[in-house]
Amino acid sequence: MITAKTKLALIGLVFFGPLMLATWMYSSGNLTPEGSSNNGALLTPVINIGDALPDSAVIALADGNWLMLYTDTRACSDACRDALYRQRQTRLMLGKEMDRVVRVFLHGDSAIDKVFLEGEHPGLKTINDKALGNLLEEKRPQDMMPGGIYLFDPLANLVMYFPPDLEPRDMVDDIKHLLKLSRIG
Repeated sequence: MITAKTKLALIGLVFFGPLMLATWMYSSGNLTPEGSSNNGALLTPVINIGDALPDSAVIALADGNWLMLYTDTRACSDACRDALYRQRQTRLMLGKEMDRVVRVFLHGDSAIDKVFLEGEHPGLKTINDKALGNLLEEKRPQDMMPGGIYLFDPLANLVMYFPPDLEPRDMVDDIKHLLKLSRIG
């Protein structure tokens, strides 16, 4: 026969047992997540371009808009054209949310093919900002290939980097998630 003290101990174990087990698993590291759900790389610490580069042309573009920025300081090669195409397709795949995102091409001193850009990429904003290019290269995760796309929030904070081999649908998943959570832009 079960005594009153045993019953009380069992009731206490039902309530406090899971709490003690969870505390032990968390403190021992058994419950920490292995990965993340995002496909791109979150850039931390957050860099505000307005603070870092107050004269950058990207600040005016970010005013109330999310920015997808591709940078290539050389003449626009096939890889550059492919990246601009991926950037355009990613924005189109956002559907009704695409008006919240502006595409930007940060080019170098070499002349850009304006006929190509106007014909193939209407609405693409182009800027030449060497200081911004240097900052972005410095903030790019070193374990990821260069030539990807950067994402800025409407306050001109550098948020994410998408490597060049990432599929547009994976970029769309991350961007839609951020747009859904965002109360700005």
